[in-house]
Amino acid sequence: MFLSRKRAYARAGLLGNPSDGYNGKTISLSVRNYWAEVVLYEWDSVEIVLADDDRAKFESVHELARDVRLHGYYGGIRLIKATIKRFVEHCASRGLTLHDRTFSIRYHTTIPRQVGLAGSSAIIVATLRCLMEFYGVEIPREAQPTFVLLVEQEELGITVGLQDRVIQVYEGLVYMDFDESREHTVDGLRAYFYEPLDPALLPPLYVAHHETLGEPTEVFHNNIRERFRRGDHAVVDAMRCLAGIAAQGREALLARDGARLAQLVDANFDTRRAIYRLPPWQIDMVDTARRCGASAKFAGSGGAIVGTYDTESTFENVSRRLAAIGSCTVKPQVV
Repeated sequence: MFLSRKRAYARAGLLGNPSDGYNGKTISLSVRNYWAEVVLYEWDSVEIVLADDDRAKFESVHELARDVRLHGYYGGIRLIKATIKRFVEHCASRGLTLHDRTFSIRYHTTIPRQVGLAGSSAIIVATLRCLMEFYGVEIPREAQPTFVLLVEQEELGITVGLQDRVIQVYEGLVYMDFDESREHTVDGLRAYFYEPLDPALLPPLYVAHHETLGEPTEVFHNNIRERFRRGDHAVVDAMRCLAGIAAQGREALLARDGARLAQLVDANFDTRRAIYRLPPWQIDMVDTARRCGASAKFAGSGGAIVGTYDTESTFENVSRRLAAIGSCTVKPQVV
């Protein structure tokens, strides 16, 4: 019997984010400590199996309220349904005939929810990989990030950029340039410039996420996107600055200049802070890490941070101080 088991990993935006949604540049890395796994096997009907995140039974209304605060109103079922629908339509648009065998599909994820580590797109990427294997269809790697983006944007109405989808498709460490001059079409889908970099270029890194608080990415981005569309000078200039930080970060990595990279990480957060209204608990995570001598910035939309550190004692101090304010710290496994 056919069985496909695929994983996609969490990610941390090292530099440039959130300019990826605004024709900017970013550097992002895989965080293989956390993953989403999808299993697809031949079945007598098309069935999506409920996972823990799709639970609808609770001990009390207080437990229900806590679950919604931690996980939002939606689990992974809508992500898988939207991916299957979009896959069928994409294949039809490319003149590809799908066989009529059916399947059961289920997912499991260890990626912390709503802290900016790209848990939703990981489920979509893993689902897409299973579908491509089951049907013997290969969407070119360069086109896959936009496929995943459109599942979220057009099927589910989620405001997102391409960065997360690129790094989860390519994995490792990737520099991305989303400038309009880099745009081209692959398999009917938009693509830009994606440059894999050697993860060995990275200095020591940590990633930390809050264990009880989070915020959906669509809430985080909506106001800024509208200001950008209106041509708000502060937002437009900040996105241009963030893109420049990513480009400088690429050069710092290639030169193995860890001190310069740390400066750019801090500058990335300071630029972002100038245009966003940030929750105090998210700022506290960054400030706590910086007081320990580490650099720090948001890893995504907020609730998780990433940064560099010099010594093991610094990492231990960061871990201890962040634990005291409710955060878990790991050394990211990039490869």
